[in-house]
Amino acid sequence: MSASELPASHAELMDGVYRWQRHIYDLTRKYYLLGRDRLISGLDVPPGGTVLELGCGTGRNIILAARRYPDARFFGLDISAEMLETAAAAIAREGLSGRVALARGDATDFDAKALFGIENFDSIFVSYSLSMIPGWEKTVSAALAALAPGGSLHVVDFGQQEGLPGWFRILLRGWLRKFHVAPRESLRDVLESESERTGSTFRFRTLYRGYAWLAVIRQPKG
Repeated sequence: MSASELPASHAELMDGVYRWQRHIYDLTRKYYLLGRDRLISGLDVPPGGTVLELGCGTGRNIILAARRYPDARFFGLDISAEMLETAAAAIAREGLSGRVALARGDATDFDAKALFGIENFDSIFVSYSLSMIPGWEKTVSAALAALAPGGSLHVVDFGQQEGLPGWFRILLRGWLRKFHVAPRESLRDVLESESERTGSTFRFRTLYRGYAWLAVIRQPKG
């Protein structure tokens, strides 16, 4: 999907939300986007492998992953031009522009070959983005379709805070709504269903008493 074909309303919404927030995003989000580093450490990228992040935002995660897996190539997709501008600058400062490619696109419907010149990836990860994407279920399907045989999809996002006090959940949900974020109650069910549909293995963990959910779907090798 080309930039001109992106869903205008959502792209404009994200640009509006993050036009100024992007400058302080990483400083503030480190306190409540929990589990991201655990996801990165579990990517298990093969030497010379390829990794795609859907909803790459400021580039924070992709930079950390590129440092951890120095032999891999990385690709980042985001619908917000504002976020991609910040990500590109951060990646350039880290001297990673030669190993990281960015593109603007819709995570629910993207053509990896057209955007990056590559059809399949060894690992794809989505960090705290499904809770912001309308029709997020399509992102899961699109990600699995873009995996190479034996590849893995890694997801971390808000859980249902099932082990935390009710007042905490109410306060958190109210705060998240200000940024158009909605924890997906059916996230585990959708991921498990998609893993069964594709004949993949499925691993799921709750973190911090349900504050966050972490999942891995691994495709069969063929």
